[in-house]
Amino acid sequence: MSTDNPILLNRVFTRNMLREIVDGSYSDALTTAICRYVADSSGKDNRQLISELYTVLKKQYRNEYFYKNTILNKLLLGVHKPTTTTALTEIAIGKSKADFVLINGRAIVYEIKTELDNLDRLESQISNYFNAFTRVSVLASEEYVGTLEKRLGNSPVGICILTKRGTISEKKEPQEYSSQLNKDTMFRILRKSEYEEIIIKHYGMLPNVSQFDYYRTCKRLFCEIETNVAYEDFISTLKKRGKIDTEYYKKIPYELKFLVYFSDFKADDYRKLESFLQQKEVGPCTSLI
Repeated sequence: MSTDNPILLNRVFTRNMLREIVDGSYSDALTTAICRYVADSSGKDNRQLISELYTVLKKQYRNEYFYKNTILNKLLLGVHKPTTTTALTEIAIGKSKADFVLINGRAIVYEIKTELDNLDRLESQISNYFNAFTRVSVLASEEYVGTLEKRLGNSPVGICILTKRGTISEKKEPQEYSSQLNKDTMFRILRKSEYEEIIIKHYGMLPNVSQFDYYRTCKRLFCEIETNVAYEDFISTLKKRGKIDTEYYKKIPYELKFLVYFSDFKADDYRKLESFLQQKEVGPCTSLI
């Protein structure tokens, strides 16, 4: 077993790896990581092996996946319920991408800053997020507490810390800030079926124009809605995304909760994953890349 080069784990906890597993394909990244990081894999099923890899992640290399999986487990599944709350990830907002968005009665964008990141783009990212959402919080490692409190202390932005023990501690609650909301930005986040639903709600019908003019006309109609009303519709529409089969999902291991939540699993996918987790061989060890 080797404990160097934990960056290899970036290739393990990905949707590509999960899809390889479900499709019955050989996952070189997973097999290589097991050979590298697990002292003795004999007699262990894949559920236990993945758990041991995740422990390495937790102790040596708390990357973005570790943060995302922790916030999903602690907040979506711990504080809230997936039946009443929706999580979104990698939502393009202007020139930024929101790492994690949690929507129940209200929506909060979480910008993640791991110990592997820097804070260079933080202000511009936050500014972009406030164009589409009214609450923003930064989830960061403990080493950034002082810096964040100085930079964000007088702002509406919240501050959360992922402690060394793996718990989330809220240092500063996010405050509502709606002055920067931009309906054009919100509209660009919506899918066609979503903005059409909002337009029908307010105008009773969809615009009867050419396909060339359709998107532009729909955007104009959306932007004519009062901002606070448009925002409420925007949030309630986004909340309808991310529905999962809770009976199957509750059986998913803690370590894979984030991946499965955002992988649009069908019943057969859950069954295939469960079958894989019970297996005791993932494949032969290959070169340690």
